[in-house]
Amino acid sequence: MDFFATTAKGMEETLATELARVFADLAAKFPELREAKVGKPDRAGVPFSGPIAAAYAACLWSRIANRVLVPIHRFPAPNPEKLYGGAKAIRWSDHIDVRGTIAVDFQTTHSAITHSQFGAQKTKDAICDQLRSIHGERPSVDLVQPDIRVNVYLRNDEASVAIDLGGGSLHERGYRSEQRVAPLKENLAAAILYLGEYLPILAAGGALVDPMCGSGTIPLEAAMIATNTAPGLGRRRWGFTAWKKHDAKVWDALLAHAREVRVLDPKKVPKIVGFDEDPQAIRAALANAESAGLRGLVHFEKRELDAAEAPTGFETGLFIVNPPYGERIGDEKELAPLYRRLGDTMKKKFRGWRGGILTGSAALAKEVGLKASRRHVLFNGAIECRLLTYELYGGSRDPKKSESPATES
Repeated sequence: MDFFATTAKGMEETLATELARVFADLAAKFPELREAKVGKPDRAGVPFSGPIAAAYAACLWSRIANRVLVPIHRFPAPNPEKLYGGAKAIRWSDHIDVRGTIAVDFQTTHSAITHSQFGAQKTKDAICDQLRSIHGERPSVDLVQPDIRVNVYLRNDEASVAIDLGGGSLHERGYRSEQRVAPLKENLAAAILYLGEYLPILAAGGALVDPMCGSGTIPLEAAMIATNTAPGLGRRRWGFTAWKKHDAKVWDALLAHAREVRVLDPKKVPKIVGFDEDPQAIRAALANAESAGLRGLVHFEKRELDAAEAPTGFETGLFIVNPPYGERIGDEKELAPLYRRLGDTMKKKFRGWRGGILTGSAALAKEVGLKASRRHVLFNGAIECRLLTYELYGGSRDPKKSESPATES
């Protein structure tokens, strides 16, 4: 079967690498995943193919994907009549139980049909009319928690119709009970960790510190990586359980394996720390850690930025932060001193570590006072951002002379 995993712009290559790693890691337990193939990263996503286990594995284990779709039809839709006719031509009885509920997500770009709600309505009508003509009844509509979520992407007057196997965005891990203002999405946090090279740092026994952790998204995602916790393990609803082609036996086996391979021994997990000066943020982070089953594996503490320091005994690690950058919280002029403090903190207290800052402001990035070794373009919603990474050399090395030229990917 063919599948498509969506993600935010800028994260496609990272997602492709992750999917290949997921399939390779699981192949020893599930040999059928040796057949899974990851295609070339596309615009805002990655195609892949293989048995149904590959799609389930992507849903359960991908930390980067937004959605996992199974494409079912593609057709020209230059007008409402063609959209309705093309959607009605699909054999919906192969996918949907008329006694269940549905919702249609519709996106349109560079097409004659410009209104997404109108497009969703026409598609829904086509589905329901076809099923009613065959079965004498039709599914109900549930926009919040449908049994089946149909995804339609209309681009250049061509419609791509798919079933959303996750049933909603996979960034929703199921652990977030509380959040602060402008929370970072979980899959973006995971991408930041991957691009910040947390995996090799973790393998080397390095620690992680987020000095402005808010409700704890980055440290909690790091803890899920460090404990080998499947990001989908805490989700309570999936879009494939009511899908007529669902294979419960395969899914149950993958789920059982994910529960078995978690490593929840604090002695085997390097230090992961989140600081924040806001006591309400720390309370929210602690509640989220409890909800994620990660209590005792992440240390959250109320602490001013200037008081942030590396955990005792850890000479290497990742200092990673998503500070405000003027788009949603604060103002660039007001935030400039904060970025200077971030640079000073990294230079003075985290020598020998790797640093990482996600920002949507080039002007504020200059205030850090350090030369980035790499810059990765990522999107936080509609905001184009840069993940700047720094080599925080220790000893007598001069960072200005030692750092490689900045590159961008």
